[in-house]
Amino acid sequence: MSRERDRVWAGIDAGKAHHWAAVVDETGATLRSKKIHNDESAILTALGEILALDDEAHWAVDISGTASALLLALLAAHGQQAVYVPGRTVNRMSGAYRGEAKTDARDAYVIAETARHSNDFTAIDVPAQLAADLALLTAHRSDLVADRVRLINRLRDVLTGVFPALERAFDYSAHKGALVLLTGCQTPAAVRRRGRARLTAWLANRSVRGADTVATTALEAAQAQQTARPGEDVAAQIVADLAAQILALDDRLNRIDKQIRETFRSHPQAEIIESLPAMGPILGAEFVVAAGDTSAYADAGHLASAAGLVPVPRDSGRRTGNLHRPKRYSRRLRRVFYLSAQTSIIRGGPNRGSKPTWTSTYYRNRDKGGQAGAVSITAITGQTTPAQGTPISVNGHPARCRRPGAPTRRGRQSGHRTDTSSPSTPATR
Repeated sequence: MSRERDRVWAGIDAGKAHHWAAVVDETGATLRSKKIHNDESAILTALGEILALDDEAHWAVDISGTASALLLALLAAHGQQAVYVPGRTVNRMSGAYRGEAKTDARDAYVIAETARHSNDFTAIDVPAQLAADLALLTAHRSDLVADRVRLINRLRDVLTGVFPALERAFDYSAHKGALVLLTGCQTPAAVRRRGRARLTAWLANRSVRGADTVATTALEAAQAQQTARPGEDVAAQIVADLAAQILALDDRLNRIDKQIRETFRSHPQAEIIESLPAMGPILGAEFVVAAGDTSAYADAGHLASAAGLVPVPRDSGRRTGNLHRPKRYSRRLRRVFYLSAQTSIIRGGPNRGSKPTWTSTYYRNRDKGGQAGAVSITAITGQTTPAQGTPISVNGHPARCRRPGAPTRRGRQSGHRTDTSSPSTPATR
């Protein structure tokens, strides 16, 4: 048909089992709309049919995750560039068209039309091998950490039912010796039968630090409870099993952390990223995954904006200087900067034992004025991003940021104090 058509737009409503593709021309007329199974042969067939309409079709998808990974890889292999149209945008744009139906075909059409009308959507790049490895490793680590939290909560709940004194005695999320203890003794009677000397020796043989302290604490808790509760034997088996699972999970996390550390430090910008306050290999790997290719950011201010640290104005008429927190930003990237700021408050310098960092000093000064807590952490987050204080390579050039207290040009409008120097100034409230 129509090699005479100048341009076509292909919108794809992506899914796990299948996608739906709709193709429109410059007038918005639908040229093709069909279901595509999420396998290579079906995608290649649909790709050939669409490229027969135009060799340079404009592609848009509403999912950039694992569901569309094969589709995006095949598009990249054939020299095609896709853009990401957020689901919220698709939902709002659908109200501009007739009808209230919600179908895959309609969503694909809306995606194609949205891409036709706007050319400022973010292009989707297939990540390099290193970034792809870090994405998989960090996602797997997050799942394991969530499993560990769930197991610890379950263990504490079961242990409270039969031995509440022992449950209160240790922080099981951070005390490996307490978990080792639970693999052998779960009830007051079992702890008393062992006795202090035998229990200390048993823990020491399993490389528990402070074995004597752990045994003494457990024995004191056992002496405080002389009553056996119903279901104690079954609960003891469950507690021992949960403790063993947590210990095994800790070993898996240690292996994953080592693999992430080795993979991250092969990144060309690893040293620069680790120079950020409180940014280690784990958080640095999450930064690489969340930020992607830093050359995609024109300057450090754009990176801060992507993390939601740049206030956006909501002005109307004579009402100006009305700044608000943005709603559309990368939650994952903001989390990285937030954790970096939070950790830098409680940690020392690069050697973690020397003089305090400027962030911890800043936090203490805010604390004296009664402004500590989440407000201070948010402020430090804005200051520790590349837009405000630390070097990071953007577009191949190292960017420097302003420290707290550095001079800025300020203006007052409508009772608000705003920074008029540039739109990349992060929110500090």
